[in-house]
Amino acid sequence: MTRYARRTRRTVQVTGVGVAALLALSACSSGSDSSSKKGSSSASKDSAKKVTGTVTVFAAASLKESFTTLGKDFEKAHPGTKVTFSFGGSDTLAASITGGAPADVFAAASPKTMAIVTDKKDGKGTATAPSTFVRNQLEIATLPGNPDKVASLKDLTESGLKVVLCDKTVPCGAAAQKALDAGKLKLTPVSYEQDVKSALTKVELKEADAAVVYKTDVEAAGSKVEGVGFPESANAINDYPIALLKDAPNAEAAKEFIALVQSPEGQKVLTAAGFLKP
Repeated sequence: MTRYARRTRRTVQVTGVGVAALLALSACSSGSDSSSKKGSSSASKDSAKKVTGTVTVFAAASLKESFTTLGKDFEKAHPGTKVTFSFGGSDTLAASITGGAPADVFAAASPKTMAIVTDKKDGKGTATAPSTFVRNQLEIATLPGNPDKVASLKDLTESGLKVVLCDKTVPCGAAAQKALDAGKLKLTPVSYEQDVKSALTKVELKEADAAVVYKTDVEAAGSKVEGVGFPESANAINDYPIALLKDAPNAEAAKEFIALVQSPEGQKVLTAAGFLKP
């Protein structure tokens, strides 16, 4: 065999080894990519974990309209789930939770009423760390057309007007008292109601001339009442906290509902109802 032939043969052998090495590297890379894709796909599936079952939400009465909408949105986004609500005065709801009522989520109209649940000493019905998701401001609800020409909080103190307030133990009542104190005003209502919806209903039924309620409730009532703003309300804005209850029967779904409330989509529903951003 000539020197040229031996050299050519050796070159072919080296080239063959190089090609084999490249193929092996390609196979490893392909396997790695495949493994990476599988891992990514698996992670994606985990992040989109399906939730099912009933989510029980205890929420302040002023959240009724917006939370009902969010509940329907949640059920639509998570087939197989159902959101049930218990709306009422925050203090009453807090007492029910600490008394052992089964619930997954608590949304209160003030940090003070949330504290009834979070500060429970025996650990029963306590909640995880709450977070503020909206704020709310007071407004005067009058009869349609405002026949009594109410233009200020001071006007409510005039004799002859039948005015309704929320009880001082519930957030809307505590806020109203704070506003009255800020204006150095004294008001004796014809009745104290256990939640803001009850106070508003008195005006809607023409059993009262006016009520101090939340702006969101005035907006929800539509043409049934007329709203009158007053500057003292700026001194009595309520923060609304939401929390997952530690003994939640359906904690995973409850977390997803809270996430919806805090999401841009949820905030859009709440601000459209008149709530202020936190």
